[in-house]
Amino acid sequence: MPRKSHLFTSESVSEGHPDKVSDQISDAILDAFIENDVKLGIADESLVNTRLGCETLTTTNKIVIAGEGRGQAPFFKNYGSKAVVNRELITEIAREVVKDIGYDQDGFSYHGADVEVLLHGQSPDIAMGVDAKKKGAEQEGAGDQGMMFGFACTESEVYEKNSFMPAPIYFAHKILKVLSDQRRSKKLFDLQPDSKSQVTVKYVDGKPVGCTKVVVSTQHNATSRNGKKYTPSMVKDLIGDAVASALPKGWMPARESDFLVNPTGNFVVGGPDGDCGLTGRKIIVDTYGGYAPHGGGAFSGKDPTKVDRSAAYAARYLAKNVVASGVAERCTIQVAYAIGVADPMSLLVDTHGTGKVDEARLEKILAELFPLRPTNIRRTLKLNRPIYRRTAAYGHFGRAPEKDGGFSWEKTDLADQIRRAFK
Repeated sequence: MPRKSHLFTSESVSEGHPDKVSDQISDAILDAFIENDVKLGIADESLVNTRLGCETLTTTNKIVIAGEGRGQAPFFKNYGSKAVVNRELITEIAREVVKDIGYDQDGFSYHGADVEVLLHGQSPDIAMGVDAKKKGAEQEGAGDQGMMFGFACTESEVYEKNSFMPAPIYFAHKILKVLSDQRRSKKLFDLQPDSKSQVTVKYVDGKPVGCTKVVVSTQHNATSRNGKKYTPSMVKDLIGDAVASALPKGWMPARESDFLVNPTGNFVVGGPDGDCGLTGRKIIVDTYGGYAPHGGGAFSGKDPTKVDRSAAYAARYLAKNVVASGVAERCTIQVAYAIGVADPMSLLVDTHGTGKVDEARLEKILAELFPLRPTNIRRTLKLNRPIYRRTAAYGHFGRAPEKDGGFSWEKTDLADQIRRAFK
């Protein structure tokens, strides 16, 4: 049985963290490919839409973009495994992402960084297994083998309606989002893009009641506008109100010593200049903060035929709808695939003892309401849209669905059907 009273810690990183810079570049490239498909009117056809597995490395004034894919002109100069990518266009996309994040420093700059593009055509062996057998068929195979997890819970609903997320990761993200918004608005003008947060939440009788520790490390200018060299205490005073505003009332630690800011003492050199970044290295930040299982596959830079991404979104969608329906207070869903095979190898639903219905029957009903074949996932959640860069910072889950289809997996439109199925 899970402990009713305990502490649990999760961390988040900002859009300026080097790994997240890499994630955003990879997903911005994916968005550009898909947007081009949309313009050409082919974004929903299994045989011709974008395929991409894009990895980005960032370090001191260097960006390396590698991987494989296929797509249409102007991004690819021809088609298939011999495709030649348009390096100039890819370079421009990468620079725009870095500029938007806010990097114009000596060690990492949107205009000064050297960009190397090593993308190449997708392997025909992979393409053969993934492509549908015929146009419109439900036989699009999974882009790889593996298992994916989705999770949802009610514990933070009293504080943040419709998030259905664990409190530690939700508020770790929110702290950094508030700091980012205030940096961009110039309210916190001495902050730089790179930052991290860590939140330790106290649980009493299974419910989150507050933070015992909050840690924030944020990159900053060397000196303030009045010429004083920044110290951790000065940075703490600078950001304290913003951090508190991101948390529910009364959640900030009571003791000053339990709110730690820049514990190393200085954070002037940051971003890819301070630490090498790589796509897919923050998978726990991207999901549930360690509160739920993770299958191990990263999301960013992968088109929606790749089940590492799309099936993880689908599993979250189903878990969230199960909890939103009221048939359980907590739900973990696992789904597994073999490369080139459309139907999943297995489906598991675990309500952790909070369920009001039979889990085996719930598995059957969910599979009927939402078949977990890659084509159905992609089309039902409308994943062939340029919606991915926005997911690459502050978490892929617990966000509000957007009018253009962004975060479609956060909708709760299956909840009524699940509820009715058990009446």
